[in-house]
Amino acid sequence: MKLHEYQAKALMERFGVPMLPGIPATTPEAAIDAANALSGDLYVVKAQIHAGGRGKGRFIEDVDAAAISAAAKGEDAPGKGGVRLAKSVDEVGQIAGEMLGKTLVTKQTGEEGRVVRAVYVCEACDIAEEFYLSVLLDRSNNKVLFMGSKEGGVNIEEVAETNPDAIFQVHVDSAVGFQAFQGREIAAKLGLTGRTARKAVGFFKTLFDAYMGLDCAMLEINPLVLSEQGDLIALDAKMEIDGNALFRHADIVEMRDLHEEDPTEIEASEFGLSFIKLDGNIGCMVNGAGLAMSTMDIIQYKGASPANFLDVGGGAKQEQVEAAFRIITKDPSVKGILVNIFGGIMKCDVIAKGVIGAVKEVGLEVPLVVRLSGTNAELGKKILSESGLDLIPATNLDDAADAIVAAVKGA
Repeated sequence: MKLHEYQAKALMERFGVPMLPGIPATTPEAAIDAANALSGDLYVVKAQIHAGGRGKGRFIEDVDAAAISAAAKGEDAPGKGGVRLAKSVDEVGQIAGEMLGKTLVTKQTGEEGRVVRAVYVCEACDIAEEFYLSVLLDRSNNKVLFMGSKEGGVNIEEVAETNPDAIFQVHVDSAVGFQAFQGREIAAKLGLTGRTARKAVGFFKTLFDAYMGLDCAMLEINPLVLSEQGDLIALDAKMEIDGNALFRHADIVEMRDLHEEDPTEIEASEFGLSFIKLDGNIGCMVNGAGLAMSTMDIIQYKGASPANFLDVGGGAKQEQVEAAFRIITKDPSVKGILVNIFGGIMKCDVIAKGVIGAVKEVGLEVPLVVRLSGTNAELGKKILSESGLDLIPATNLDDAADAIVAAVKGA
């Protein structure tokens, strides 16, 4: 589950992570009130969407197609971005009015962009240096990973492409906890020295505590800045919470912004389905994440592209199968469907009945290939063969992939 910057910072504040004061707003008037509540005479107004690169982004309503295309590639383009400096309270209101309700395009949104429904008004600070720092799980060795760069900041993606050696890694064993020597190592890799380096150890410890305490999948500070006074400040924050741990965080669940999620993925989650929209044209319905990945791989290998990742799980009921099929067929880019089921806990006859029920409800206008194997496979095949559906049976995954790719290309 992704969070907006202002939500992430509110959670990080509980752990003592140093940040600048800020207040979210959903109207220009509320943005003015927020600025009045802050101190200083310089403010930063930030568009709130679930995507990075906001500063280099451009609003669809303000620029031409060429600028939108450039913004989607992360290139500089004419127009104003989604992070701006305001020199007065009135200017805060003006900028908020220019952002709210508009569609912001960044390298991470694609050219369709995201509608800005909130802005975050923050105090500004003098910046001596900018860094990149993130905390995530390194599954290769089951440890928490601090990844950063002293050449980072908002241009970290360019650094990763042109100078990957500038990005460092420091691992922390979650069973042992964050140790001071690891903080000193991170500080050294960022080029911090003296009093600043000593204080930085505590800063990194608060990030680790926030990552663990909130069950984060990822916590990114970009940029992490060093102020003119020698203090580290989390100037921005991107946070993702592990969905498997949300039962422990009812308050965080309430922060979910459905506007920022794909409506199809929301519908799938309501039925307990794991669904991710992709860019291809062959819809996939599979049970088990590993089999789903293999199915997508072989479709790609055969010269086509999957339209989705869809795992119905090991114990799906008929109504879940029907929901999965409806979700696939609603996608106009889908030109063919491959159902690939290996029955273990899942019974193939349940899949067959679900497919028939869904086709009767929504119809079938594209080629359908079904491969059933395992528990009740023969019964499932019999049910499908007697249904009168115009489908293509397959005995193994290789044959199934050949059949659906040929059918789609033939269509």
